[in-house]
Amino acid sequence: MSSVHVLPYTVSPRQDTGLFNAKLGIWLFLGSEVMLFGGLFSAYILLRMGAPNWPMGSTILSIPIGTFNTIVLITSSVTMVMAWVSLKLQELKKFRMYLGLTILLALTFLMVKAFEYGAKFSIHYHEYFPALFNLAVHRLAGGIAAMALVPKCILGFFFLWAVWSLAQVAFKDFSRFVRTAILLISVIAFIGIILTLFELGNRHSHHNFPPSYSTYMAIYFTLTGLHGLHVLGGIIVNGYFWGPGRRMWLDQPERFTNRIEVAGLYWHFVDLVWIFLFPVLYLL
Repeated sequence: MSSVHVLPYTVSPRQDTGLFNAKLGIWLFLGSEVMLFGGLFSAYILLRMGAPNWPMGSTILSIPIGTFNTIVLITSSVTMVMAWVSLKLQELKKFRMYLGLTILLALTFLMVKAFEYGAKFSIHYHEYFPALFNLAVHRLAGGIAAMALVPKCILGFFFLWAVWSLAQVAFKDFSRFVRTAILLISVIAFIGIILTLFELGNRHSHHNFPPSYSTYMAIYFTLTGLHGLHVLGGIIVNGYFWGPGRRMWLDQPERFTNRIEVAGLYWHFVDLVWIFLFPVLYLL
C-alpha cells in the first residue's frame, strides 16, 4: 500500500521551499491569476491592433472617477500593510482599525464602480425589461434621480451635528477637541470629494454605452467586472479576519499573522491589476 504524504500547515518557513505552506500556496494561486488576466490583456491588444477604428477611453469614461478609484485602491494597500505590521507589533486594536479601513476603501471602490456602470445603462435599461413594466421603470428612474439630493442633505445635517459636537467637546478637553475636529473634517472632505467626483463624472462622461455597444465596451465590462469580483472576494476574506476569524489571534497569533500576510499578498495583486487596467482602459 502506498503511503499518503500530507503537507501540514507550518508557521515557520520550510527548508525545501523557504516559505510557509500558505505563502507558497498564495503565490501559486497568484500565478494562475496572472495567466487569467494576462490572457484577457493579450486578447485586448490583439483586438485593438486588428480594429480599423478604436475609441479613446477618455472620450467614454470619466478620468477623474478612474483616478479617484486608483487612489482609493493604492491607499487600501497601504492600510493592508499597516494591518499586518500592527500584528507584528502585537497591537490588535490597530490591526482592526487598519483592516477596517481597508474594507471601507474597497467598498468605496465598488460603490464608485457601480455608479459608473449605472451611467452606461441609463437609457438602455428598457431593452432588458418587458414593455409591461416600462412605465414602472421610468417612474423608478425618476425617483432615483430625485434622490440625488439626499447625499447632500445628509452631508449638511452631518456638518451641523459635527459643529455642535465640537462645541461641546471644546469646553471639556481641548486636545480631544483637536483630534475630533481633524477626524470630522477629514470625513466631511472625503464625502465631499466623492460627491464632487460623481457630479463631474456624470457631467463629462458619456452615457448609454452597454456591453453590446462595441467591442471596446464589451472588453471594459469584462475586465472591470472580473476585477470587481476579485475586490468583492477580498472584502469577504478581510471581513472574516476582521470579525470572527480574529479569534485565532488568542491561541495562534503567529499563524493568524501569516494569514493576514497571505491575504495582503492577494490584495496587493488586486491593486496591481487595477493599476494596469486604469491606463489601458481610461487613458489609452
